[in-house]
Amino acid sequence: MTDRCNLAHVLKSCRICADRFVATATRHRPNPVVWFRPGARILIASQAPGMRVHEANTPFWDRSGDRLRDWMGVDEATFYDRSRVAIVPMAFCFPGYDAKGSDLPPPKICAETWRADVLASLPDIRLTLLIGGYAQKWHLGTRSGVTETVAAWRDHAPAVFPLPHPSWRNTAWLKKNPWLEAELLPVLRTRIAEVLSE
Repeated sequence: MTDRCNLAHVLKSCRICADRFVATATRHRPNPVVWFRPGARILIASQAPGMRVHEANTPFWDRSGDRLRDWMGVDEATFYDRSRVAIVPMAFCFPGYDAKGSDLPPPKICAETWRADVLASLPDIRLTLLIGGYAQKWHLGTRSGVTETVAAWRDHAPAVFPLPHPSWRNTAWLKKNPWLEAELLPVLRTRIAEVLSE
């Protein structure tokens, strides 16, 4: 296990995917976006940084972040307080675009290399948000799709809440599944307020 005190620094220096990223359409260098600190009580297990996050070096620094903060009922200061909220994606670097301009999936080697050590360094987590299919499959071991997994959110609450990705590309999904806003999000916001006040 990597020394917990040095883990974020070591992870920030990771270059195991350098050759993989050079071979993508974006031909970019690794830039692990590391956003966690021991003591955090909420874990956001997400997918991978997008290009804007890669450039800003700040997770959810885009419209997806605006939507996610709204879902959570928290302001920017709370969301980015690493002593309260840990943001640990399935891959810490932007994976690049394919030839059609779509985001590539998070490389499995990232989670295989880092995830166990990072999660072990966060012993005070009381609530986990699983954003998207990659995080849901890893943490829940599910083979179900995102819609089915999120619809079964009561099976995992109050410790874990599976969520769709807050991307604006999912606006049509949200319109087709109004129960997320009506049923899940009020419970999630209440749970987040409880955990942050503990």
